[in-house]
Amino acid sequence: MVVCFVGAFILKCKLPDNLIIKMRIVSYNINGIRAALNKGLLDWIKTNPADVICLQETKAAKENVDHTIFNNIGYEDYWFSAQKKGYSGVVVFTKIKPNHVEYGTGHKVSDDEGRVIQMDFGDIRLINAYFPSGTSGDERQSFKYVWLDEFSLYLDKLKKNHPKLILCGDYNIAHKEIDIHDPKGNKNSSGFLPEEREWMSKFFNHGWIDSFREFHPEPHRYSWWSQRFPTVRLQNKGWRIDYINVTENLKSSLKDAEIFPDIKHSDHCPVYLEISIKKK
Repeated sequence: MVVCFVGAFILKCKLPDNLIIKMRIVSYNINGIRAALNKGLLDWIKTNPADVICLQETKAAKENVDHTIFNNIGYEDYWFSAQKKGYSGVVVFTKIKPNHVEYGTGHKVSDDEGRVIQMDFGDIRLINAYFPSGTSGDERQSFKYVWLDEFSLYLDKLKKNHPKLILCGDYNIAHKEIDIHDPKGNKNSSGFLPEEREWMSKFFNHGWIDSFREFHPEPHRYSWWSQRFPTVRLQNKGWRIDYINVTENLKSSLKDAEIFPDIKHSDHCPVYLEISIKKK
């Protein structure tokens, strides 16, 4: 048997049977991959921050970006872009070759917006999702509620065949008061509305773990800061709306979780999870 080590030295390997490794995952809304590249995104990725990097809001199709720059540093790339140019989209860069890749969830409106890409690593299904925002008005807020309900049903069905799930992405929801700098002032703001927070509570009560809170119960840990007010990031007046959550059966496999507010290619910052996985 040939053993492949995941990391900076031996890349793009298939995992041997029954091998247990630690997978490092980053989730990062980059608010436009071309803009982020101009701000040094590639240089940061070259530091090998994770084995699997899940990006949201790429705002570009694969053919619009020189994706070979990621291949040249050891990452395979998988893109699911919106039909509308310059909008939404998700991508996964990975040094671990997935066993299977799925694009979308079968919900046409969501898939047309390039919101979900999935891949299997051994017995684990990783889902990279860009949840809708409702900040542009009532129509999109209503769409967000419909999307959340449909996605919940989809996840419930998915669990039957893939009980070990990791769901990372920009959820566009701050769950609890600890997850937002001004809960009282934002009680009527999209992303912190009672209905959205209730959806998150039901989500966590239905077999999911907030992986970051397993390691970090402390306040003032955020992953997004408004660009409308240039000083709010310096003052850390943010929201925690980016997550890497796992099903309860993976709780014992969690090794570490973190948020990296000093990484600045976007109005978001990367969130991180380290987990043990087994290749069947």
